[in-house]
Amino acid sequence: MARQEKESKGVEVLWKSMPQEHDYPAARSYLTLLADADEADRVITAMHEVNELERFKAKDILRAARLPLLTEDNPHVLSDLKKIRSGEEISPILLLRGDLHGVRPLQIADGYHRVCACYHNDENTDIPCVLVDL
Repeated sequence: MARQEKESKGVEVLWKSMPQEHDYPAARSYLTLLADADEADRVITAMHEVNELERFKAKDILRAARLPLLTEDNPHVLSDLKKIRSGEEISPILLLRGDLHGVRPLQIADGYHRVCACYHNDENTDIPCVLVDL
């Protein structure tokens, strides 16, 4: 018997061409919990210099970041789901690459709620990302 492909349960997600400017200070705030301000500033500068977004599936981003899927009733996830379902463009996410040795997981510097909303819409959603290395 042939394996049936899971049908997409969601709508097409529309994306802004680049992250919004206010995403970067939010990412910096998060990163300063993990590193000193100078290192966080270097990461944010590198993020600003990215000209081409990469795309990764929502399910893979959560796995690499080792983060739980937030529920659909989380206020921020719900807000992003409403934007997705109404056809509003949402902002790409900001990522700091982890490592294969398991010492440092992928960091979602900004966009965790958007990733979860995309997952609830369709776990196979390709999410445009600014991805930088430490």
